[in-house]
Amino acid sequence: MERRTDGCLIFNARLLDPATGRDGRGEVRVEGGRITGIGDFLAPPHGRYELIDAKGLCLAPGLVDMRAQFGEPGSEHKERLESGCRAAAAGGVTSVALLPDTTPPIDDPAMLEFVARRGRQLRSVKIYPYAALTRGRAGKELAELGLLKAAGAVAFTDGERALADAQMMRRALTYATTFDGLVIQHPEDPALAAGGVMNEGPIAVRLGLAGIPACAEAMMIERDLRLVELTGGRYHAARVSTEAAIATIRSAKARGLRVTADTTPHHLALNELEVEGYRTYAKTRPPLRAEADRQAVVAGLVDGTIDVVASDHCPQDQDSKRLPFASAAWGVVGVETMLPVVLRLVHEGHMTLLDLLHRMTVAPADLLGLPAGRLSVGVPADLLLFDPEEPWKVTEAGLSSLAKNTAFEGRLVQGRVHRTLVDGRTVFRRDAG
Repeated sequence: MERRTDGCLIFNARLLDPATGRDGRGEVRVEGGRITGIGDFLAPPHGRYELIDAKGLCLAPGLVDMRAQFGEPGSEHKERLESGCRAAAAGGVTSVALLPDTTPPIDDPAMLEFVARRGRQLRSVKIYPYAALTRGRAGKELAELGLLKAAGAVAFTDGERALADAQMMRRALTYATTFDGLVIQHPEDPALAAGGVMNEGPIAVRLGLAGIPACAEAMMIERDLRLVELTGGRYHAARVSTEAAIATIRSAKARGLRVTADTTPHHLALNELEVEGYRTYAKTRPPLRAEADRQAVVAGLVDGTIDVVASDHCPQDQDSKRLPFASAAWGVVGVETMLPVVLRLVHEGHMTLLDLLHRMTVAPADLLGLPAGRLSVGVPADLLLFDPEEPWKVTEAGLSSLAKNTAFEGRLVQGRVHRTLVDGRTVFRRDAG
């Protein structure tokens, strides 16, 4: 348990602020939960304080994960808010936006306030709930978007379900424009994807598994962008995974449409070959794609077509995954391994460290309107201390999440979180276990 203090002084650190491009040695002073000084040879905080020797490690804003599920309420056997926050803190994540895919779904202000209150009670990683776009996430009737926004919803989405009805999507975009709300879509045509369990192609044919065509993603995005053009709404495509979809988004941005997109660590790092041997821990939605698509996702992140990297943390229990491939549940956990997995892009020379961190801090924070993602005086002291070079092996036993369905079991990765602070309080420390 951490000793109660009034603040801390972190010295001997490499300071990284993606919002301003700062990259250099310095110190950070924290008082009252906020950053009160950045520079060299700072005066210590008033009152009782902790001295933290960073030992040359990188000090950056805590990661902002804009897509995760923590199971509660309804699936506490897979993950709880407490265990999800513990895993997030171990991954250097200080703010998490949670999908409304709960039981019951987050489609009314009371449910939204319940999840937000539970998050505050934990006094750990900050929880920001999404609200469902439609009642019951059924795609038939719009939820009370205005009331949900007033109750604290950071954006609107039906989570793992695509909003297939074009008229309903038009209404949602139109309604949301009245308060500049963000509509997030799972871009997958349900009819084309029906029955599919992996990426459509030669590997699916050889394994005898039903495939989901890549065009199911691009077609949904192309339809939705027509509606964005019609309504002027803010639209976000979640978990983009195909070359065609990325090209469509790139073109829409060039035309000035209000469109953004995210992708996941597993779609940046893995391709459909992971499914060989009917490996259910590689069964994700959207499915892992062909290598050409994976390379296009990397290129899209590098050139800014893809704005954000989100973990898409989707916990599943062992019984849900240890089934025949067609019957196994979708999804992987990823909030704890997100940073080291994507740091591969830095180590391989695709991106600078600041550019990558931008897509995991200030970009998602600005998109959702969160007070996070910056290393500057006056902001909440949500901080991440990490070594971008340190190698380690991902193991199920070593994960903090209640669920262990990682797609990276046994993988060597590079980059490790040593300490995570939320409002100046240490919520994770590597040498503390």
